[in-house]
Parts: sequence; C-alpha cells; structure tokens
Amino acid sequence: MIASAACSTQKAFLDGLNQAQLRALPYLFEFWALPHQLPPVGDWRTWVIMGGRGAGKTRAGAEWVRAMVEGPTPTAPGRAYRIAIIAETIDQAREVMVFGDSGIMAVAPPDRRPEWIPGRRMLRWQNGAVAQLFSAHEPESLRGPQFDAAWADELAKWRKAQETWDMLQFGLRLGAHPCACVTTTPRRSALLRSLLDRDTTVVTHAPTEANRANLAESFLAEIEARYAGTSLGRQEIDGVMLDDVDGALWQLSQLANCQVDVVPSLTRVVVALDPPGSSHAGSDACGIVVAGVVMEGPVQDWRAYVIADASVTAARPTDWAKAAIAAMEQYDADRLVAEVNQGGEMVEAVLRQVDPLVAYRSVHASKGKIARAEPVAALYEQGRVLHARGLGRLEDQMCQMTSQGFAGQGSPDRVDALVWALYDLMIEPAAKWRNPKIRGLG
Repeated sequence: MIASAACSTQKAFLDGLNQAQLRALPYLFEFWALPHQLPPVGDWRTWVIMGGRGAGKTRAGAEWVRAMVEGPTPTAPGRAYRIAIIAETIDQAREVMVFGDSGIMAVAPPDRRPEWIPGRRMLRWQNGAVAQLFSAHEPESLRGPQFDAAWADELAKWRKAQETWDMLQFGLRLGAHPCACVTTTPRRSALLRSLLDRDTTVVTHAPTEANRANLAESFLAEIEARYAGTSLGRQEIDGVMLDDVDGALWQLSQLANCQVDVVPSLTRVVVALDPPGSSHAGSDACGIVVAGVVMEGPVQDWRAYVIADASVTAARPTDWAKAAIAAMEQYDADRLVAEVNQGGEMVEAVLRQVDPLVAYRSVHASKGKIARAEPVAALYEQGRVLHARGLGRLEDQMCQMTSQGFAGQGSPDRVDALVWALYDLMIEPAAKWRNPKIRGLG
C-alpha cells in the first residue's frame, strides 16, 4: 500500500498525478480508509460499525452517506435520494454527524458540499438528494417520512432505541434496496444485540488502536492507563460487545463503579487457586486471583480489594502451581487458598514441589458454585469490595454468573477463585465475629 510504502515510493506516486488528481486525492476515501470503515460486499439491510472511542466510526458513517448520495458529477443522481440522519438528540446529529470534524460537511468535496437548511433540519445536495435530521428522543417524528437510506449514530445509548428503530424501519422503503448504516460503541443494548443476530446485518469492528495515526498520543496514553484491562475498557477502547445476562449476580455498571486507581496498605493478602480438572492444551484455565482486605473498625466496615487476576492455562499441574506461587511472591501474600474438590491431596503436593514452605490452606466446596457466589455478590452490593484496574477477563466472567448457573463458555474458573479469596478474607471472619463462643464471650 502507498500509505505504508517508503517515502521515495510515495513521492514517485504523487509526482505521477496531475493537478486535478492531486486535488481529488484527499476526497478518495477508498484510498485512505481503514478496512472497518468500508462497507462489506453483499446483499445486506443494515451495516453496523462497532468500535472503540476514536476508531473512526463517524468518518465512516459520513463517507457512507456521501457515497450513497453522490453521482458521477455534482448534479447526477446517486444511489440514495432521501436519507434519515438520526442521533440521540438533534444537537448531536447537527454538531457531530453534520458539522463535526468527521461529519458530512467536513468530508464533502467543495463542489459537492450540501446546503444546510436550519429551519428544516435538512441537508440538500445539488443533485436534489436531501438528508433530514431526527432525534431518537422523538420516535414519532419518523412516522410519515420515507427514505432509501439512513445513518444512525450511537444507537446503543438511545433511551428510546427500539421505538425509534421500529419507526425508521417502516419509513425505510424507497428505492430498490433501502439500507441503513449504524455507527456505535458496543454498549449493552437489546436492540443492538437483536440487530447483530439478524441474517440481514453485516458488521465491521475495530478498537481505538486501529485509528492511532489520527489520535493524540496523550489521549491514547490516558485512556489506556485508566481503562485498559477493565470491562469498561473492553467496551469503550477495544469495542467489544459485552452482554448483560438475565439474572446475573454482577452487572458491568456495578463493576465499573468499584474501580480504584490506588490500592491502600492491606492488612492481609491471599492468593486463591481454583485448579482445573485436567492440565493439557485446550483445558479450562486455572483460576488464580489475588485479593486483600483492610481490617479497620468492626467487621462490617472492612473493605476488600481484588488486586490481580493471575489465571493461566496450564499444560502441566506444575505450571499453575508455579504461577500461584509467583503471585504470592509478587504481592507478598500471607496465604494460598486452594479448592481441592477435584485434586484432593494432589493439589497440595504439587504446590509443595514448587515451594515446600508455602503457607497453604485447602478448602472443600460443600455448596454449589451459585450458593457460594451469592454472599460474595452481596458484598459488592454493599460497596465492600473494590477492584484494581486491569481485571477485564475476570469481570467478564462475573457478569455471566447468574442465579441459574454460568452463562458463559467453559468453567467460571476466575470467578471460583475470586469467591474463595473473598470467603477467606471477608465472609468467614465475619461469621466468626458473629459467634460469641469464637469471640470468647460465651
């Protein structure tokens, strides 16, 4: 590609263009576009562009509108004649989709730039095509007009998403092949999920990193430092669709609110280990979670901090044993807690091969996974557990743990380890505190 070629190759290419071609080059989006910014081939009804913040979604949407509207000459008809431009509010549609740095007016060549008619919230091109702006707060405003194309921006955060989309579908009926482009960050949304599941939907996707060349380095450094590795970061930076699950014990919004930048000095630290049933390539991961507690005041005032997820997929038992011991050393843990339902005495034996003097406690699950997880989830509801940043994969599993079982793939190994850690740090000490005989008062 020219963009990644040597400077001499680029210069030779540019020197071979005449003045008209040089003037046109900035507006040849197919030449500059990233792969996720170009519409897929095929017979689709809806194109969903999902990506992280700054991944170039708005530019892709604006260029798609331009490609649909423009003909071979400024006055020649294009493929679309009536377009709906929809954002959550009219202000957002106007300031981002029309007049934004990557909006329709910015990407249009000077001789094909549409006229803005503010009183009618409308754009009008020289070839007669028009685009009308709508707010997702007013679904009924889409009742009546009809279109052959539509661009919907940040659909996943529309409060009246389903009603607005339904009204749009009734009006998207002109031309031989009416279609829509949706540009959105993949926030949890029932409508977005249903769109992604349809056979008539195509999807392109990119993280923020894909558009690094057009973003400030300070912006990238800041969001990566604050959010990389968190569930919120996976959504807003990586552009990954994270689904809320019915009956989940934890929600993404809840976990996003328990993030901390700095973990205080901790009274106790434990490493919890949930060994896999077998160790080989392709087996379930071994859950290894590091957590600590600040024991200040009465037990109900204690706060736990989940520090790290050191889980590994191990080819041999000694691999997960080494990873668990390494986590203990890295975080100066007081004890290693391991579930032994599946491994029995083998778990301790393997750990002691690595470190004969490891401070170790075995735990045996007498209750099911959900029964064990529910009191831990209650600690989160009380605001008594906080997370260091960088626990995205653990948090993904947590959001798939429901009152009916684990809704994800494989085993909830990371969650199991988390539960054992918080049992050791919070739940069992609280139970002892409430028992007068144990406290020496009986």
